[in-house]
Amino acid sequence: WASPLPCLPWCRPGVKAMVTAGVFVTTLWNLRCFFHPSEVSSEAPKHTEPLVVLVWEWPSKQVPSISGDICRELYGIVGCFLTMERQLLGRADVVVFPHTRLQSGRDKLPKERPPGQNWVWVSLESPSNTKALAGWNQTFNWVMTYRQDSDIFIPYGKLVPNQSATVNIPMKTNLVSWVISNYHRTQKRAEVYKNLSRYLYVNIYGKANKKPLCKDCLLPTTSKSKFYLAFENSVHQDYITEKLWRNSLMAGTVPVVLGPPRANYEQFVPADSFIHVDDFGSLAELATFLKTMNSSRYRQFFAWQKQFSVKLYTDWREQLCTICTAYPSLPRGRLYPDLEGWFST
Repeated sequence: WASPLPCLPWCRPGVKAMVTAGVFVTTLWNLRCFFHPSEVSSEAPKHTEPLVVLVWEWPSKQVPSISGDICRELYGIVGCFLTMERQLLGRADVVVFPHTRLQSGRDKLPKERPPGQNWVWVSLESPSNTKALAGWNQTFNWVMTYRQDSDIFIPYGKLVPNQSATVNIPMKTNLVSWVISNYHRTQKRAEVYKNLSRYLYVNIYGKANKKPLCKDCLLPTTSKSKFYLAFENSVHQDYITEKLWRNSLMAGTVPVVLGPPRANYEQFVPADSFIHVDDFGSLAELATFLKTMNSSRYRQFFAWQKQFSVKLYTDWREQLCTICTAYPSLPRGRLYPDLEGWFST
């Protein structure tokens, strides 16, 4: 070829011998198909070579190193090759398209899709903050979101077993805190905060209150509060973000959540690890509950620490490597006819 594609990491010397062997094996396989067609047709295709996952554009602004066999080296996932080299489009088994990079339209997508190649739509934003979905019907084979019913499920965090049998509650100096960057009066969380603040004082940090916190300052700051307002910017199924996982549970404070129903939260964390705004008939009742809680009752909210610890998913490399883990069980030959309809359900 005039401009050969770059050799992938698993390339080895002796290419001619390998090609010869490959032709021989292929010939035998084709003969098997000829003589025993019914025996072969019912078998599911098996993927024996490393899976090539082409990330069309990186989901975040900062692109980390993905050279080498990082899925195996960092996360123990073998046979998975991540790349952003678009010249490998013809070799890619999966192509990943983050929605935040699709806003400019179809003109920047590949003009053709090789047979058997699957395209993945990726988003960690809620439907309320995801625009221009109608133009992507009949485009993507799989979806990769925070929704549990996604083809590839990528939560913001989770509890992992940790038999430490210890409870660690940081020293508290105030009652309630909230870190908020994008404050809009039309949001439900803005309305709830406004009414709740009539009954108790809330320590507010973040850009919205002109008190931004550095990356290493966040947890030490929120850990000083007994309770944290883990208010989501919009209410949708399974939309439970770092506000619960990092700002609250990992910081060692009790989350007061505003988001999907309590039953949805309980699919992710124990029922006695958080307080839901909907648990109370009024915000006055909620405020009284928070202000009058004794130390024994408060300590009960941390019982989960005896069995679990918080795992955050903050590295897109780890999330993208999970595509290879899910790949064998993903449906084939399907396109989402109405992506917006599915996501907004």
